[in-house]
Amino acid sequence: MRLQMPAGLSRFLSALAVCALAALIGGEKAAAQTPPTPAEYAAYEGLFDAAAKGLASRIDDLVVAGADPDERDENGRTPLIVAAFRQEKAAVKALLDAGANANALDNDSFDALSIAASSGDLAVVKLLVGAKANARAITGPLGNTALIAACQKGNVAVVETLLAARAPVNHVNNLGATALVTALTSGDGGERTQKIVDALIRAEADLNLPDRAGTKPLALARAKGFTEVAALLETAGAQP
Repeated sequence: MRLQMPAGLSRFLSALAVCALAALIGGEKAAAQTPPTPAEYAAYEGLFDAAAKGLASRIDDLVVAGADPDERDENGRTPLIVAAFRQEKAAVKALLDAGANANALDNDSFDALSIAASSGDLAVVKLLVGAKANARAITGPLGNTALIAACQKGNVAVVETLLAARAPVNHVNNLGATALVTALTSGDGGERTQKIVDALIRAEADLNLPDRAGTKPLALARAKGFTEVAALLETAGAQP
């Protein structure tokens, strides 16, 4: 005998599912970095325009004329943050040389280092780290670090640079994920994933910190069929 769900209950559950999906999508959007829109880029003047276009000499001239290297746009971005979004290395260097705050946060609580790490921009990451950007900073609504962002991106060189800058290897973000868990859930188990996991092991990551569901890294690697990664973790003493 086939039981039919009452129409009212069916509509309620459907509405609940839609609300849950909307909340999830909204949460993802809220957690995302917010680069300037094309309209914002077009409206930029002064240091913001020079930063977006990578005009280092123009930045120098404007600062000498009295422009504030830490001025803000409507989303709280500084020229340095705009240059990081645009991956404009020359502009980043000029702004840092002019005394721009390497650790300024925009209205979404992201800094230039987390933005550069998310885009895999090694050159800008190195410039920022060299200017004492805080690799230990917790940024964004999800409470991430630049290291977690780099692990999600799968950029080995950026991960190694941030680890050398003493990024917090065992930080757990608001989703219950460490850098190691992120590397496993975002990676494909190939060479890049293996190199990142090896770098985290060498940086003395806690190999037994689980994800939010309680699954440890070794179990994650095995579940995804990452044979080589699982072997690395086992050799380093990870528990299933």
